Amino acid sequence: MKQAKTLTEKELKQVLTYISLKRHAARNRAMLLLTHWAGMRVGEVAALRIGDVLNADNSIKSEIRLLAEQTKGRHARTVFVGQRLRKELMAYVATLKCRSTDKPLFATQKKQGFTANTLCQHFHWLYKEVGIDGASSHSGRRSFITNLASKGVGVRVLMALAGHRDISTTQRYIDVNDEMQRAAVDLV
Repeated sequence: MKQAKTLTEKELKQVLTYISLKRHAARNRAMLLLTHWAGMRVGEVAALRIGDVLNADNSIKSEIRLLAEQTKGRHARTVFVGQRLRKELMAYVATLKCRSTDKPLFATQKKQGFTANTLCQHFHWLYKEVGIDGASSHSGRRSFITNLASKGVGVRVLMALAGHRDISTTQRYIDVNDEMQRAAVDLV
């Protein structure tokens, strides 16, 4: 099975521009950026509750603690949330009418939480509408890991950020590109 496409910065901007012109823009932007800027799996994004990201003082947490039942491998893990992503999540949370901590963070038009499958299909549709071939719900995660690798982040750190238990899994996520190779030979 072919791996999901990693997106360039330009392609990510294309998707975000498309999202900005449609209904539920703040929600869709936040969901997408959780995959691209925090490396979360679609199922993990779908499983988020408001209380997972919101502190008691209504600020956004800098770390999302995922319970075992919220993750693919059923192993609890911590997702680190950078400053840019916290701002995006704050903008989204500001649009919510109800902030009950046990409610899904992201709801469908039917006011129910997304399932992993419905969110997977939603992302597939977004990428298809923008015309990015080969992109899937896993593209954000692969792009996250590849972008950090291209900035010199070590594979062990990448493994921890991705929540992988085997380093070879993380290595398969890294999409080596021409810029990475140019930067490598310039080190000599």
